[in-house]
Amino acid sequence: MAENKLIRMDNTGIVVESLDDAISFFTEIGMKLEGRAVIEGEWAGRVTGVESQRVEIAMMVTPDGHSKLELSKFLSPPVVSDHRIAPVNSLGYLRVMFAVEDIDELVARLISKGAKLVGEIVQYENSYRLCYIRGVEGILVGLAEEIRNKK
Repeated sequence: MAENKLIRMDNTGIVVESLDDAISFFTEIGMKLEGRAVIEGEWAGRVTGVESQRVEIAMMVTPDGHSKLELSKFLSPPVVSDHRIAPVNSLGYLRVMFAVEDIDELVARLISKGAKLVGEIVQYENSYRLCYIRGVEGILVGLAEEIRNKK
């Protein structure tokens, strides 16, 4: 019997209050809006277990086309809980991490648009400079700049 093989990770989902603000934030990081649509119908509730849902989604894609975020705004039913400001040692999904070219420039730009640096930018060995940022709606994002030997 052939082994079932994973093809790829398709996307990560984030539920937000303001789709426009979230699109703007992830566009600032460098993602592109791939599409936007309203998802509803009996079939959608069968997938998610939330009956009578009506959700506006925006699909964001990284410049290389390999990674996607599905941003979702529930139009109905209303959101039932909020995990956005949970500390990093909470159970469940934590953050999405992006590889960036210039962490200092991006962090400064995101802070000028209201994001907050969680701790500080740190260097991990001679490999990466890393940080966490809380962006729009408190969404936690990791940023990593690979340290290259500059000759």
